[in-house]
Amino acid sequence: MSRRMVTTAIPAIRGRVRAGAPLAPATWFRVGGPAEWLVRPEDADDLVALLHGLPPGAAVTVLGAASNLIIRDGGLPGVVVRLGGAFGKVEIEADGVVAGAAALDATVAEHAAAARLGGLEFLCGIPGTIGGAVAMNAGAYGTEVKDVLDWAEVATPRGIQRLPAAAFHFAYRHASLPTPPAVVVRARFHARPGDPTAIAARMAEIRAAREATQPVRSRTGGSTFKNPPGHRAWELIDAAGCRGLALGGAQVSEKHCNFLINTGGATAAELEALGEQVRARVLDHSGVTLEWEIKRIGLEATE
Repeated sequence: MSRRMVTTAIPAIRGRVRAGAPLAPATWFRVGGPAEWLVRPEDADDLVALLHGLPPGAAVTVLGAASNLIIRDGGLPGVVVRLGGAFGKVEIEADGVVAGAAALDATVAEHAAAARLGGLEFLCGIPGTIGGAVAMNAGAYGTEVKDVLDWAEVATPRGIQRLPAAAFHFAYRHASLPTPPAVVVRARFHARPGDPTAIAARMAEIRAAREATQPVRSRTGGSTFKNPPGHRAWELIDAAGCRGLALGGAQVSEKHCNFLINTGGATAAELEALGEQVRARVLDHSGVTLEWEIKRIGLEATE
């Protein structure tokens, strides 16, 4: 059971509200406790109404594809927002793509390719949603969101703000959003007309590389640690003898040792503890401190 769960007042909105909703089935690791409140706003106006009506200081967590996330076993206090429906629209323009926050990154890449627009192929290698990609400056295969973003719209208690890319102060796997609560709802990416054969070939190359080098069919959470300056995290982990290291149902992937996997029945606590073991071994072996790329959120279980 969770601890320190508090009762958060939820304003009346048009979307769906559910208390005590299980979250583990929605995450790639398939671990974690419930949400105090799971809220699915109907549209952007409904989301603004939610944020405006929440008590000051209320905890708000936004879940996208939950592909780069460990939700702790005690669950998430406050409000967990999941965007769908109206937030998944993808629109093609002559020199870019406008996508809702709930659109999958791979779907946006596919829409761009169908419109013969190049420059967004890297998105097919990121297993998440557009909202999450903007919020963490996701990247893969040599390109990051910061390289292609024109603007993003963010919902706040005061309304929708359209912010230029520079306003997010992007850094490696980091973006600065307005003072919380703030939720990315839509973004525009610039692209360029390209040869459809070359675009398709690049996407096929990215997908083949992921399939060959990453445990994409396992219960995993993507890259566990950020690459330290001048290093590759997986090489440091391998050199420290952590490939295949296990704790309960959690294991360092044999295929790509910067991935943790749930072999079946792992708890969030086991995954996080295994990650900390890896960090300690790498620090002892190489003197390099690994920083988590996977977000770990929520409360520890009391039993």
